[in-house]
Order: sequence, then C-alpha cells, then structure tokens
Amino acid sequence: MALSYEFSIGSVRARELRLLSKSDIEQMIALGDVQALVRFLKDKGFGEGETIDEIIESNTEQMWTYLRSVTPDFSIFEPFLCQNDIHNFKTILKGIMSERKYQGLLASPSVVSLDDMTKAVENRRFDLLPEWLQKSADQAYSLLAETKDARMSDAAVDRAMLEKLLYEGKKSKSRFLMLYFETMVFYANIKIALRAARTGTKDYYLDMALCEVRDFDKEVVKRAALQSSDMLCKYLDKLKAYDCYKAMEAYYQSPSDLERFVDNMLMGIARKYCRYASEGSEPLMGYYLACGQERKLIHIIASGLGTNSTVDVIRERLRETYG
Repeated sequence: MALSYEFSIGSVRARELRLLSKSDIEQMIALGDVQALVRFLKDKGFGEGETIDEIIESNTEQMWTYLRSVTPDFSIFEPFLCQNDIHNFKTILKGIMSERKYQGLLASPSVVSLDDMTKAVENRRFDLLPEWLQKSADQAYSLLAETKDARMSDAAVDRAMLEKLLYEGKKSKSRFLMLYFETMVFYANIKIALRAARTGTKDYYLDMALCEVRDFDKEVVKRAALQSSDMLCKYLDKLKAYDCYKAMEAYYQSPSDLERFVDNMLMGIARKYCRYASEGSEPLMGYYLACGQERKLIHIIASGLGTNSTVDVIRERLRETYG
C-alpha cells in the first residue's frame, strides 16, 4: 500500500518525542568527560558505537532508514542531499589531483552515486552528473588542474549548489523551502564577503563565489568588500534583510557567534513552518533538520567536554533545538 503524508505526519510526530529534550542537553553539558557522554547517548538509544563519531554515524543511518520507510516521495530530500554531492565532488577532485586517499571522507546518502561521481572526475565525464552541476564541475576541474587554486575551484561548484537550492525552493512553491534556502544563500554570501574583506581577496573571486538572491545587492557588497572590512561592515550593519544587522552584532563577538546566529535562524524557520504543519512534506523535512541540529549539538558538547570547558562556555555555544 502506498504511503500517505497523513500517515507519515502521524509517524513523525510520534518520532519527535524521541528527540533530545532540554533536560537531556543540560545533563550532557554537566557530564565529566567524553566517555560519559558516549555512555549517556548509548543509554538513551541515540546510536551505537564506542566513540562520538561512531554514535553519530549510527544515529544518521537510523534516521535515514526511518525516513525512507515513511516518506511517500523521497525526492523531497534531494535539495538537501545535493550538498553531499558537492562535498563528494570536491573531495574526490582534490584526492585525485593530489594522489591522496579520500574514500573515508565521502558523505552519504547523496543524489549522485559515489561510483558515478568517481567516474565523472577520474575520466572528466561530467555528463554523468546532473545537468545543473556539469558546467561548474568542468570549470572547477580546470581551475584546480591549471592554477592549483583550490578556493576558486571550490567557489565554482559551491555557487552552482547555491543556485540549485534557490531553484528547488522556487520550484517547490513551499514557503518554507523558499525562505529556508534564500536565508541559507544570503548568509553564505555574507560569510564569503566578510572573509574576503579580511583577507584581501580579488574581485574575480567574489564574482565567482557570490550568488544572486533576493534582497542581496551583489555589486554593492562586492565593492564594499574590496575596499575594506570596515566599509563592508558599515553597509551590513544597516541591512535589515534577513535580520542582517542582528547577525553583524553576533559577528562582532566572533565569527563562531555568527555561525550560531545563522544556525538558530534556520532552525527557527523550520520550527515555524514544519513543527506544527498538518499536511504536506514539511513535517518530514523538519524532522530531518531537527536530527541534524541534534548531531551538531552533540559535537559541540563533546568538543567542550574534551577541552574541559566550563558548563557556561559550552551552553553559550549551543544551538536552538526544534522542540
């Protein structure tokens, strides 16, 4: 019998009850060391393994097994999975060019099979890739082969991915996906520009890396970034789109605070449009994003415990949850 979204939403709502609670998170922060965190997560049934990485990998596999079993149309996740395609392309390309092993660094699941991605890069057969990636993949290959400039090579395919996300959001006619991906692309641009202004990057890199998106003036941002960090920050301080001026307040604390701000904004969008939706695919996508946020939280807590950070310091680094 074909799955229905009515069944899927009922299932995912029950599954959400197994997500880590605020009480769970507080208990994890207070644990003495990483091994205590491993034991806590295993006792909670979060995943299996003897290390944090093994437990997170196990949890990820459990999530995908579950989502495949309840999702009527698994293609709803392709816009998120294409980010793994880009990661895999860059990893394979650099591995082959540098003659280094890369297999252990690949991400799954992905839209493009690892075999096809490997063949495409090894044989420069980019017709094996989705149409949206073919031209930028060939460009990235040429840039790395001819100039050895890994950053420019990455920028070619990274922008193709950002353009793909915007396209998928618009095609879906989902207010959630459109806003989620527009916000993601906007802040990807902001972080690129801020980093470029600090390091004195040339204009041709910004032309390659920055992606057109609603309420983002690419030319103005590029000119400001090329002048100085101060000029760029003065412009961004006044930009109200996507609460950019608030993001800059976080950035002045530290670049990691900006990352936290963006993660929280994206989770807030998921919460608003997915957490209490009663129809469609949004609840399934929201659960997927909630699980990813959990894994990020665990990495942060494990890092804090591993460096003997105080409870307050770890708590400051945490992201908002889906619940």
